[in-house]
Amino acid sequence: MANEEVVRELLGLRDRVVNSTILTPSKHLNLSARVSLDTFLIGTKGGAMDLDENSFALVNLDAEVLEGSVEPTNAEILTMHAAVYSNLETANCVLHTHSPHATAFALAHKEIPSRYEALLRFGQASPVPVAKWGPRGSKESIEGIVDAIKADNTIKGVLLANHGVLVFGSSVSETASIAFAIEEAAAAELAAAALGGGVDFPEGALQRVRESMARVRH
Repeated sequence: MANEEVVRELLGLRDRVVNSTILTPSKHLNLSARVSLDTFLIGTKGGAMDLDENSFALVNLDAEVLEGSVEPTNAEILTMHAAVYSNLETANCVLHTHSPHATAFALAHKEIPSRYEALLRFGQASPVPVAKWGPRGSKESIEGIVDAIKADNTIKGVLLANHGVLVFGSSVSETASIAFAIEEAAAAELAAAALGGGVDFPEGALQRVRESMARVRH
């Protein structure tokens, strides 16, 4: 896929996210997509509406900028995105936001249970874990993300303690949908708490959801 097409997809992702309810008033996000096994394109600005077709840089898995330039405030997040691609071959897109309800769980250092069916449809059968806190882009913060992925390589996202949420998917489109599902799950969990709390799925729910989806697709 040509870099220009990847940029168009990432700008489309930006538009989907901006038109949703998962961004805070600052409209802060950062996003990237894999271009090859060892390179990815990443937005060079942190404001969603500041991004255009010239706002992307090509970066390798050592977080080195190969083409383009990155604003100093965004240079901190290169290692975060590189860590996901380095440790999860199925990840082809990474999105970071401060989506309000998911971030509430991150501030509380509480994982988001997988009790919302939309999560199962993306294979997120285990809770969305919390990665330990460290200053943005620091060795500690990257270690927390990598540890979470290594503990369960089926996860579709991690909560960044005291910060926000990081999601990743097999495509740009899937990554947007996962971000929405995680935020919806967090909001639903908080609402369900007032009714006594959410209830876990019965055993085998993930397999049943997969079988149901397979029937529709065939």
